[in-house]
Amino acid sequence: MHPYVAEEFSESEVEILRRYFTNLDGPVFALVNLPEVVKGALFARYSRSSKSLRRLFLDEFVGDLDLTGDVSIDATVGLARADDLYQRIFYEYGDDSVAQLGGVHLACEQASNVLTKVLEWGRLMSYLEQSTRYLGYDKRLANGHYRFYRDHDILESRFGARYVGEMDRMFDTYSHLLPQMTEWLTKRYPKTAQDTDFVYRQAIRAKALDATRGLLPASALSNLGIYASGQAYEALLLRMRAHPLPEVHHYAELMIQELTKVIPSFLRRLDVPERGGVWVDYLASTKNATSSIVESLWPGERIDTDQDLVSLIDFDPDGETKVLEAIVFASSAMSTEDITAKVASLDALQRQELLRTYIGPRSNRRHRPGRAYERTDYRFELVTDYGAFRDLQRHRLCTIEWQSLAVDLGYEVPDMIREAGLDGLFEESLQRSRDLFNELRTEFPHQAQYAVALAFKIRYVIQMNAREAMHLIELRSGPQGHPSYRKVAHEMARLIRDQAGHRGIAESMEFIDFSDTDLERLEAERAAERARTQRS
Repeated sequence: MHPYVAEEFSESEVEILRRYFTNLDGPVFALVNLPEVVKGALFARYSRSSKSLRRLFLDEFVGDLDLTGDVSIDATVGLARADDLYQRIFYEYGDDSVAQLGGVHLACEQASNVLTKVLEWGRLMSYLEQSTRYLGYDKRLANGHYRFYRDHDILESRFGARYVGEMDRMFDTYSHLLPQMTEWLTKRYPKTAQDTDFVYRQAIRAKALDATRGLLPASALSNLGIYASGQAYEALLLRMRAHPLPEVHHYAELMIQELTKVIPSFLRRLDVPERGGVWVDYLASTKNATSSIVESLWPGERIDTDQDLVSLIDFDPDGETKVLEAIVFASSAMSTEDITAKVASLDALQRQELLRTYIGPRSNRRHRPGRAYERTDYRFELVTDYGAFRDLQRHRLCTIEWQSLAVDLGYEVPDMIREAGLDGLFEESLQRSRDLFNELRTEFPHQAQYAVALAFKIRYVIQMNAREAMHLIELRSGPQGHPSYRKVAHEMARLIRDQAGHRGIAESMEFIDFSDTDLERLEAERAAERARTQRS
C-alpha cells in the first residue's frame, strides 16, 4: 500500500508520546489520557498546521501540561482492563445505545482527498481536516516526495511511472505559481498602516492559496482529526469495508487496529460473519447492483455539461405556510387539523407578524429559530469545482450525495489567476490532469479519481430544511469564505426567495453577507490579532 512516511522522535519525546498516543509510527492513532479540552484544542490547531499531530503536541502543548502523574502510563500497549460489562450489555444483548456513550479522538494522517470524503460521510461524527486554504503543498515530505497518494495497483501497472511523473509536474506547477501569485497580490493589495506585517502576510498568503488550490489533485494528502462514539465508528467502518477503493479498505483496518485498543467491545460485531460480514456484503452488493441496473437502463447516456452553478430542483410551494403551522403547534393545545384552518385564515400582515415574532431579534448568525423551520425542505443540485464541494460537503446534517469525481464537466479557473496572467500555466496543468484521468479511467475506474485536480467540477445534491439552510447560507456567505462557495450561498438565498417564493424565510436570513471583498481572510486575521493582544 501507500508508504506512510513516519516521523522520528528522540528517546525523551517517545517517553512522553507513549502516554497519550496508541502508536508512534503509524498514520492512524487514538488519543488517550488527556483532558477533553486538550484533545479538542489539539485537533483545532491541527487543521491549520502542516505538522503531524504528535509533533504538534510536542512543540505546542506539552509545555502547558502537567505530565508528572502520567509517567507510568503506556497507551501504546492497548487496553488490559476487562470489558465484561460492555460485552454482556452491548454485544450479547445488542443495546446499541451503550455504544453512543463512549467516544474516541482518532487522528488519520496522510490520507488522500478522496479518502477524507469517505471518512467525513457520517452525520454523528465531528471532523477537523487540514485546510488547503491555509497550508501550502509546496513543501515535500521527509522522504523528498510531494504529498500525494501513491496507489499500489497503479504503481504496479503500466501507468506507474507516468502517474508519479504527472503528479510531480502538477505539484511543480502549484509550487511555481504560489509564490508568483503571492507577489502579484502584494502589488495588487498594498499593506496599509492599519495592519501588522503578520496580519497582512497571513491574508495575502490565504488569498494566494485560495487561487492556486485548484491545481492540487485529489490524491493530495491531508491530515484529519475525528471525534465520534463507538456506534458512529462501527457504521463508518462497515461502509469503508464495503467501499470499492483499496485505500479505503486499508485505512479501515488501520482504524480498527487502533480503536480496538480503546473501545474493543463496541467494535466486536465488525468481524462476526453473521453481523458485520453480512452487513458489508449488503452495502457492497446493493451499490454494485444499482450501478449495473442504471447503466443497463441508460447505457452511454450523454453527460449534460451546460448546467447552472446552483439549481433549486425541489421545494414545497406551501412550505412557508407549513412552517407557520409548526410554529403554532408547539405554542398551542390545538390539533394539527385545527391549526391548518386557523393559519389559512390569517392575512398577510398576521402571517408576517407570526413569523417575525417566532424568529425574534437575532443578534448574530448563531441565533437561529427553532424546529418549526425544519418543516420545509429545499433540494439543490450543484455543479461546482471540487474544492468548493469539499467545503460544502462538511455540512453533515444535510442530505448530500455526489457523483464520481471526473473531468467531464470541465473546470474553473479563478478570476484572480487570469488577472495575474497565470492562466496559461494553470490550464496546462489541468490538461495534464485530464489526460492522466482519461488514461486511467478504463483500467482503474475508482483510482482514476486521484488524478483529478480540485479545479474540475463535480455534480452533487444538497437537501436541507430551512433551519439548516439558514445556517449554511449565512456561514458560507461570510466575507472570509472562499469565493467559489460564497457564490453558491448567494444563489441559494436568491432561489429560496424568488423561485420557492418563501420570502419570509429568506428575509429571516439577515446575516447573509453580499459584500464584495478583496482579501477574504483580512478581517478574520485582524480579529485573531486583537484576541492575541488581549490575551497577552
